Amino acid sequence: MSEPVAANFRAGYVAIVGEPNVGKSTLVNQLLGQRLAIVSPRPQTTRHRLLGILNGQDYQAVLLDTPGLMSPRYALQRLMRRETEAALDDADVIVLIVDASDPINAPGDDWPSSTGRRALGVLNKVDIADKELLLPAAAALARAGFEPVLMVSALTGDGVERLRAELIAALPEGRPFFPPDMLSERPERFFVAELVREAIFHRYGAEVPYCTTVAVEEFRERSPSKDYIRAVIYVERESQKAIVIGRGGRALRQVGSWARREVEQLLGRPVFLELEVRVAEGWRRKERFIRETVYGRE
Repeated sequence: MSEPVAANFRAGYVAIVGEPNVGKSTLVNQLLGQRLAIVSPRPQTTRHRLLGILNGQDYQAVLLDTPGLMSPRYALQRLMRRETEAALDDADVIVLIVDASDPINAPGDDWPSSTGRRALGVLNKVDIADKELLLPAAAALARAGFEPVLMVSALTGDGVERLRAELIAALPEGRPFFPPDMLSERPERFFVAELVREAIFHRYGAEVPYCTTVAVEEFRERSPSKDYIRAVIYVERESQKAIVIGRGGRALRQVGSWARREVEQLLGRPVFLELEVRVAEGWRRKERFIRETVYGRE
C-alpha cells in the first residue's frame, strides 16, 4: 500500500543544463543543501547525469545535474552529450544556467528548446559579473522562452532560495518518485570514484585530468575495521601514468590522501583507499571501453 501524501503534492524531474563551467554542479549542491556533485574550477568535470533528490513536506524535485552542452569531438564527449539529452527527455522542468560573467546577447546554438515545458533561465556568478551586462543577458534568455529569469550566485548562495521556490512552483502535481529520506539513486562506489576524479582535477594541471577515469574494483565493508576500497585510475598513455604517480609515488599519495578524507566524510566511517594507475590507450575514443568502464559500473 502506498504512503499517503499531502494534497496538491508536487513532484517532477528538473534538468539542470548549460555550457561547461557555468556552475551547474555547484548550484545543485546549493539547492540540495549538501555536497553531492563533484566540482572543480575546470570545465567538463561532470561526465554523468547525476540525480539529486530535493524533498519537502509537499514536494519532491528530482534534480538532474548534467555534463556541459557542447559539440562533441570524440566518443567520450558524444556519450556525455547523450547523458544530457537523456536528462532533457526525462525533464518536467528545464533550468538553463548561463555564466553571467561571460555575457550573452542572443540564444546559444546549444540551448535546449524551451517549448512544451516549464523552462527557467538562471544567470549564475552574478557576484563577479559586470552589472551593466546582466539585463541584456536576461533579455536574451527571456527572448528564448526562459521565464522567469533569475540571478544567483551558486558559490555564495545569493538568490538560491528564490530559485528553489520557483522550481517547486513549476513542478507538476503528482506522487513522489522516491522515498522522502533518499538523496540519490547512485551507489556509494559511484561517489567514491567521483571523489577520486575530483582529487585528480584539483591535483594535476593541463590535460591530465581529462585523460583519466576512475573505476572502483573492490569495495568491502569490514566493521569494526576500516572499509577496504581499491580503485583504478585509467590514463591514455604511459607518460600520463608517470605524471599521475609522480616522483617516488608522491603525487598519487597526495591524490589518495585528499580523496580518502572526502570519502570518509561521505561515508561517515574510516576507509583504507588503495589506488592503482593503468594505461588504456586512447580510451576516450573507444566507445566500448567507455560504456563498460565509465558508465557501466554504476
